[in-house]
Amino acid sequence: MRFGFKTSPQDTTWASMLEVWRAADDIEVFESGWTSDHFYAMHGAGLSRPRLEGWMTLTALAQATRRLRLGTLVTGIHYRHPAVLANMAATVDVISGGRLELGIGTGWNEQESAAYGIELGTPRQRSDRLEEACRVLSGLLSAQPTTTFSGTYYQLTAARCEPKPVQQPLPICIGGSGERRTLRTAARFAQHWNFDTGTPAQFARAREVLYQHCADASRDPADVLLSAQVRFTGDPARTAEDAAAFAAAGAHLVITYLPAPHDPAVLEPLGTELAKLP
Repeated sequence: MRFGFKTSPQDTTWASMLEVWRAADDIEVFESGWTSDHFYAMHGAGLSRPRLEGWMTLTALAQATRRLRLGTLVTGIHYRHPAVLANMAATVDVISGGRLELGIGTGWNEQESAAYGIELGTPRQRSDRLEEACRVLSGLLSAQPTTTFSGTYYQLTAARCEPKPVQQPLPICIGGSGERRTLRTAARFAQHWNFDTGTPAQFARAREVLYQHCADASRDPADVLLSAQVRFTGDPARTAEDAAAFAAAGAHLVITYLPAPHDPAVLEPLGTELAKLP
């Protein structure tokens, strides 16, 4: 089993997040750290609640750590043009010495999208846009010097992204469980698929759908890392039990969502319990 942690940049301070990540960087059981990418407070919190921007904090955390792999779970693809996102991702990968995973999804938050005048679109449009974006990102982040693409949402003409990321390929992590489109896109383009919320049984169902899409695309499912998120409720042993249940359902990586207020003191006992799992 492999383990990571996630700290949402909401209802917290930069100092608190930084302290947690620096502590986790010294605890070997945690192989990766993740943040989220929204502009409004999530999970029913009031809109005036503070929320730091995801990619700026991630870049700073990349500089503050030496070992942890890192990424966002996940960036709504409609927030930024994928060519802009490709340049951001390549830069963070360079800064981190090749530790970035590019977490993306279709996007879903109507409230913040409407407030900022960012078109969200219908579910079908979101899925179409994600697939186009994956083509753009895969091209720009590859070793090929230029990318040309003509789609409904994005058009590139001999576009460049320099410098290239350290990793080739830079891992794309797609989050979401939509059986017809999201999992199909993950099977075609992702090196990592993340299951956000739900039960181990629901994870297992989505995994089987993903594997069928891999077969349809003539792709080895072993090429896709499978991860699931579990919430830390304050009991390290219970969290380890939840992680074990997802491992039994086929997860390779379990990411523990650490709620605010962020406290590095929870990491050692949590890591001790997780390390007991096979």
